[in-house]
Amino acid sequence: MNPVFSNRQEAGRKLASKLTAYLNNSQAIVLGLPRGGVPVAYEIAKILNLPLDVCLVKKLTISSNSEIVIGAIAEDALVHDYSGRMIIIDQDITQTYEIDPETIRAIAARAKAELKWRDACYRHFRPLLKIRERVVILVDDGIATGSTIHAAVTALRQHKPKQIIIATPIASLDGVKRIKTYADDLICLITAKSLYAVDFWYEDFSPVTDQEVCELLSQETHQSTTVVTT
Repeated sequence: MNPVFSNRQEAGRKLASKLTAYLNNSQAIVLGLPRGGVPVAYEIAKILNLPLDVCLVKKLTISSNSEIVIGAIAEDALVHDYSGRMIIIDQDITQTYEIDPETIRAIAARAKAELKWRDACYRHFRPLLKIRERVVILVDDGIATGSTIHAAVTALRQHKPKQIIIATPIASLDGVKRIKTYADDLICLITAKSLYAVDFWYEDFSPVTDQEVCELLSQETHQSTTVVTT
C-alpha cells in the first residue's frame, strides 16, 4: 500500500479544504489531540483563521503491550462541574485480556498524572478556550478504535458546545461507525476497512515531541476580522 499523505501538515491542509464553511467563523474553534493531532489541527486553524487549543486526552494501554488500547481518559479541565473521572473503557478488550478493575484504576491514575503534566507544559496554566455554545472542530491524525475521540467528546459535552465536529485524515470503518453515534458530524478523507496502523498512510509519520506541540500552540492562528461600514 502506498502512503496517501506526505505528512501531517499536508493532511491538515486537505482537511481544511473540506471545512471552508467555518472560515472566519467567530463561534468555531479547533482542538487538536496530542500529540499527533496538533500539527494537523494547526494547519486547519491557520487556514480557516480560527483559535487553536489542545484537547488533552490519553489512551489507556496495558504495560505489557502498548498496542492494546483498553480505553481513554480526559483531562480534568475538560470536565465542567463534574466530580467523577472521565474515562471510556472498552469492555470487550478488558474482558478478552482479563484486565481487572484494580489494574484499570492503576493505568488510569498514571495516565491522569501525565495529562496533568501536559496541561502545565502545553498551556502554561492558561485556561482552555471557551467551549460553551461554540462549534468545536476536534482533530486527530488518525482514528483506529475511536476510544480516545469518544472520551474527548464525552468530556467536551459537559461544556455544552453548540456542535462537535470530528476531523481526521484516516479512520477505520469500525471507528467511523462508532464516531457517528456520538459526534454531530465527521469529516474523514479516507475510511479504511482494516486500519492496521495509522503510520502506513503517511510518508513521514515522525513522532511529534512535546516541544513541537508547545511551539504550535504558541503561534497565532486567529486574527480578528473587522467589518468597516461607511
